[in-house]
Amino acid sequence: MEKVELLNGSSSYSSAGGDQTKSLNSIEADRSFEEYCDENSRLVELNNGSSCAGGIEEIGSSGEEPQSGGKNIAFVQPNNHRRSDEPTELSFEKFPENHEEKLKRIQIENALDDSHTTQDEWRKFAKSEYGLINDDLRRKVWPLLVGVDPKLVDPAPSLEELNSHPEYNQVVLDVNRSLKRFPPGIPYEQRVALQDQLTVLILRVIIKYPHLKYYQGYHDVAITFLLVVGEEVAFHVMEILSTNHLVECMQETMEPTQRRLMFIYPLVRRESAALCDYLERSTVGTLFALPWYLTWFGHSLNSYRSVVRLYDYFLASDFLLPIYVTSAIVLYRQNEIFQEDCDMASLHCLLSQLPEDLPFEYLLKNAAELYRKYPPKLIEKDVENMIAKEKQQRLKEERDRERRKAHSVAKPGGNSFINRMFPNLPLTRRSVFVTTAFSILVGFCAYYYRAHLMPLSAIR
Repeated sequence: MEKVELLNGSSSYSSAGGDQTKSLNSIEADRSFEEYCDENSRLVELNNGSSCAGGIEEIGSSGEEPQSGGKNIAFVQPNNHRRSDEPTELSFEKFPENHEEKLKRIQIENALDDSHTTQDEWRKFAKSEYGLINDDLRRKVWPLLVGVDPKLVDPAPSLEELNSHPEYNQVVLDVNRSLKRFPPGIPYEQRVALQDQLTVLILRVIIKYPHLKYYQGYHDVAITFLLVVGEEVAFHVMEILSTNHLVECMQETMEPTQRRLMFIYPLVRRESAALCDYLERSTVGTLFALPWYLTWFGHSLNSYRSVVRLYDYFLASDFLLPIYVTSAIVLYRQNEIFQEDCDMASLHCLLSQLPEDLPFEYLLKNAAELYRKYPPKLIEKDVENMIAKEKQQRLKEERDRERRKAHSVAKPGGNSFINRMFPNLPLTRRSVFVTTAFSILVGFCAYYYRAHLMPLSAIR
């Protein structure tokens, strides 16, 4: 066991080694996320020549943006060569405090010194502008938001104690692919230790709760808590989130998650029917938002500062807030959407790439307003109505197909030679009968001629 000093100043233990073979035995949830990646790549290829498929012209040395049909292409330029299943490289750039952030930091520090500070007060701090300001404060407040006492945590087991779990290989594979989510420039030994800690953290949760199924993207959530609060506290935070906020994502199939993503369209429609109609007409669906919801945007954002700010808000909010934030982002980008071609590949490509300059404080306020105006129970009814209409439409289409098929089979002479030769000839039962009788008579005459008259002509 090796003691490692984490970024937040706390100490944690990790063991190196262990069999890290890469053969998979993924569950249904894993396959669904991989299907998302495959489908995303397919749509990118379909959209060949657009900004998402590597068809962007680079901004010239003069700093002027190239023109491409009047579309704003600078938004998606940074990620245009990234695979759909590849995490973005996280920027840990730090910014100096402004005056408002400094005042709020002092308020939070005073609240930490006050033993009577309630959980509601911590939620207000987390949800209000600037969130919890920095990771030193998050390390203390995040556990309080979910009711975890950092003094009463269980020690972490070694990696060797957990490597027999059936999901071990899949977890290791995902952790190894998450190197870009670790701070740059950290020593190799510390990075390896953090990877081992992340693997242990994830396995501890799914071992303790065997009815919960690991999904690809879960590690993106876990790594954020590991970096901020340390391995032992992160386990208790993750077990609470896994049995509450993320529980629908950890089922046998992705069906509950897909149903939640259906909330996006009713929310958008209630604010902009024209935008919703445009999206529905393109058949873009909700696939673009799947990694946002599964990872709390941790997989898709380039800025660590933005990721932890969103985590401040989500920890203090209803579990559906990521859906409301997603809807707020779609509404915010509606001008870009209307400028894009109305087809699935183009719009999926645009929406799946998050701009680097999204104003998250503004978007969080908009999401909170959407939640106030359209609470989940109301949107759930919209979703049920939408599902019922889709079901009725499918039944109608099925009945129409069966009716056309039955009509084709029952139509007199529908498959006859005459019908094929003269498709526009109006046929009735009487005409078919006469035609058939005439055909039989002609055939009989031909037979009689061949059998009786042709031999006589040969004798002559």
